[in-house]
Amino acid sequence: MAVMQPHWDIFCRVIDNYGDIGVCWRLARQLASEHHLRVRLWVDELPSLQPLCPALDLRALRQCREGVKIVLWNESAAVDGVADVIVEAFACELPAAYVQAMAESEIRPCWINLEYLTAEPWAESCHGLASPHPSLPLVKYFFFPGFSPATGGLLREAGLLARRNQEIAQKEMCGALEISLFCYDSAPLGEWLESLANSQQAVRCYVPPGKPLAAVSDHLGGTGPWQHGNLRLEPIDFLSQQDYDRLLWRCDINFVRGEDSFVRAQWAARPFVWQIYQQAENAHIVKLDAFLERYCADLAPDARAVLHAMFHAWNTGEGVGQAWAGFLAARQQIAAHNANWAKYLAQSDDLATALVKFCASKV
Repeated sequence: MAVMQPHWDIFCRVIDNYGDIGVCWRLARQLASEHHLRVRLWVDELPSLQPLCPALDLRALRQCREGVKIVLWNESAAVDGVADVIVEAFACELPAAYVQAMAESEIRPCWINLEYLTAEPWAESCHGLASPHPSLPLVKYFFFPGFSPATGGLLREAGLLARRNQEIAQKEMCGALEISLFCYDSAPLGEWLESLANSQQAVRCYVPPGKPLAAVSDHLGGTGPWQHGNLRLEPIDFLSQQDYDRLLWRCDINFVRGEDSFVRAQWAARPFVWQIYQQAENAHIVKLDAFLERYCADLAPDARAVLHAMFHAWNTGEGVGQAWAGFLAARQQIAAHNANWAKYLAQSDDLATALVKFCASKV
């Protein structure tokens, strides 16, 4: 493999709370710590990064945290050098002055458009495609995360699964069904919470701040914690990314949303339910079905039907009580499937490694 150039710039605009910045922060830290690259993260909204990086100074225009240089990306941000590799996260559009500096560089940098995660088949054929700039001597490459070797893989730090296995093996049994709830405020919480309250087994549900806690408060009133029938709902503090991983490993079932927590739930190898980011004209349901088709391919028809029903009910708000009953009944079968699914995904390079290999051949 060619020698990798050492300096990377990652540009991120905060779109949906912690989704975009969560992915970029994980990627930046992994490139710095595991691949020993000089990484600079340009982000337009520091307050959204601070919960993920508590040591962040909101007043500083430039600072270094956890091996990553962080730059506040605003109109006055100076372009003081072009990196060897530029990652334009989720089509955020680079500053015009930076693109011009790229074009004037003696050695052309490798320009990556890191796309959103999708299981749609077309992503495989588009992964790695080159897109020449219409007026400048630059080429942009489209890089798609994904669930097959024909894509760029998923973010996965070295030793992640071994740490997961060790912590799960040390988990103490508490007797209650433990659930983590990370959702948008459009989730059909009312019917689902009543199903949990009427459960024969004690249920303990952990609710992070923001939209999940607000949605629960709207249904039950107050600020919690709540004891609702056989259901105990416990508000929790905002967790670091490492501690959030541990929560997913600890819980028996995880409700996740968007992209970052969705990927981490798959590495947790626990039963999970995904709420996809809602799009106009139900375009998100097409993406949901594309994932379900790939994820459920090796399952028996009855288990496949259960997962389809629960994921669709959670995303459409229709029939969630009945779908939840079926999901619970198949929980052990789903758990075994998820353990095999995580092993399959881990056979491919992780996203950071795949990016480094791809860019090494372009610079």
